Amino acid sequence: MNNKLNILLIIEQCNPELSSVPLEGYNYYKEINKLSNVTLVTHERNKKALSKHINQRQNEIVYIYESILTKKYYAQIAKLTSIGRINWPLKHALAYPIYAEFNHKVHQKFKRKILEGYYDTVHVITPMMPRYPAKVVKACHNIPFILGPVNGGVPFPSGFKQVAKQESAQFNFLRAIGRALIPGYRETYEKAERVLAGSTYTLKMLKGLFNLSDSQISLFYENGIDKSFFTFNREPFVVKVQVNLLFVGRLVPYKGADMLLEAINRLDKEVKNKIQLTIVGDGSEKSSLEKKVIENNLQRKVNFTGWIEQSETIQYYQKSDIFCFPSIREFGGAVVLEAMACGLPCIVVNNGGIGEYVTDETGFKIDPISREYLIQELSEKIRCLVDDENLRFQMSSKAIERVREFEWSQKAKQIINIYNLAIDRKKSRTC
Repeated sequence: MNNKLNILLIIEQCNPELSSVPLEGYNYYKEINKLSNVTLVTHERNKKALSKHINQRQNEIVYIYESILTKKYYAQIAKLTSIGRINWPLKHALAYPIYAEFNHKVHQKFKRKILEGYYDTVHVITPMMPRYPAKVVKACHNIPFILGPVNGGVPFPSGFKQVAKQESAQFNFLRAIGRALIPGYRETYEKAERVLAGSTYTLKMLKGLFNLSDSQISLFYENGIDKSFFTFNREPFVVKVQVNLLFVGRLVPYKGADMLLEAINRLDKEVKNKIQLTIVGDGSEKSSLEKKVIENNLQRKVNFTGWIEQSETIQYYQKSDIFCFPSIREFGGAVVLEAMACGLPCIVVNNGGIGEYVTDETGFKIDPISREYLIQELSEKIRCLVDDENLRFQMSSKAIERVREFEWSQKAKQIINIYNLAIDRKKSRTC
């Protein structure tokens, strides 16, 4: 007898060959699909990649195709917002009509089945930014509608106005305008049986915006970790001659790789001689970072890998001893979970989701008071972990222990529990 739930899973961005949100969307689908009967609804742009990884004769996947006009519009947006550094706030705002077409087509295609009770639950996972409506909520009269995890809205720290300007934060006012003008935005949140918030900041923001009760919204961190990261066994406690530091991420202003280089430059000669930093990633700031390395005579201390496949990145985690990630505004920060899974104590900035992943037992969190304060504290925390092998070993063990609850299969089990609770709650009100 098949007692699995029938789930309509709407994941507009669902792609195993991309990073960030599309990859997260795929991981949610892959694991939830093992525990329930899933109908996946996604965008046509994901079809090629999904076809390589999923047997579509055994899995129900519905692709939503976009019009020729929409494709042309997207090409113009991409061109307009990519002059110089990508203007993400403007791009997200201008791209809304593209999502609106997808949103409308999903509602048109599935509203009858939803109303007829064909599914036990409707769950929209992506987009993850808390600024988009889901029109299918209009059809969820007798079954629960789940949204999320949604995450975002975290502001730039006040002490980093220059970085905020570099990242086009002056356009962030478009978020509030969008919320006020986009049809169905408020209805999506107010009618949801459960909203999953990917960070404490987002949870508080959404509760305030929509006056949601504790039974309607809960904390559910967006990122997960693949079980392959747990196959690595770190060596028992040993005193190391060289301590390897690691940074993984896009080389853009808010990620803070420049501050990491400055922090290393301030280390005492004795500590500096013990370390080696590897920077994994690429981006608009790479050339200026390489220049900074030369100016500070750090060529023998710092290595740039450029962009590499994610499957290769795990090798760098495994070879390293400390993870340094001074990103001043991070929503999810999957790289921090990956580092912790490989037993790396983490030094992060306490602003956004990454400050919630790292505990006092697994690393250090630095408040983003100012650029100078952050650099000085980063330098001190690096020195502390380089000098204290025992502390490093203890934090390594605790990091692995902490991150096991983020393994994707565990997160899928938690979501199935959320579905069952939502179904029972919905039934109790409609009976």
